[in-house]
Amino acid sequence: MSGTAETTTTGARSARSLPAKVFGSRSGRLAEAQPPRGARVVAYLVLLLLGAAVSLTGCFVQALWPPAGLLLALAATWAVFYGGLRVTGTKLGAGAPLVGWFLVLLVLMAPRPEGDFVLAASFTSYAYLFLGAVSGVVCATLPTRGGFGLLNP
Repeated sequence: MSGTAETTTTGARSARSLPAKVFGSRSGRLAEAQPPRGARVVAYLVLLLLGAAVSLTGCFVQALWPPAGLLLALAATWAVFYGGLRVTGTKLGAGAPLVGWFLVLLVLMAPRPEGDFVLAASFTSYAYLFLGAVSGVVCATLPTRGGFGLLNP
């Protein structure tokens, strides 16, 4: 009988969809322990800088290799946002790299006095801006153990 019960629970696990396997469930996330507060504060600062670095490199990569570069830049952007969420266990973990990502983009979108600019008015640039922002917002709204990292014990 115990073999039947194990098969049933194993069968239920394999029946989960791919997003459920990758992102986990709300109950699974609530069971995760959070890192200590000091480690989270350091992680938020590192994630802010990492988001800025990904933004800078993504602007050049998406324009360098048009279709594949855009996908690579978006994958790196999503990985930083989702990685911050999972490492810190808070929504601020995805928000910190999003802030760094967006601040660098604000600087890179402004034209220079010489007339040069980093982000051209092209489909790949607009797709990088829109889809990168959407991925950051989606990652920041996924269920986590705590809402905002500095307020949780």
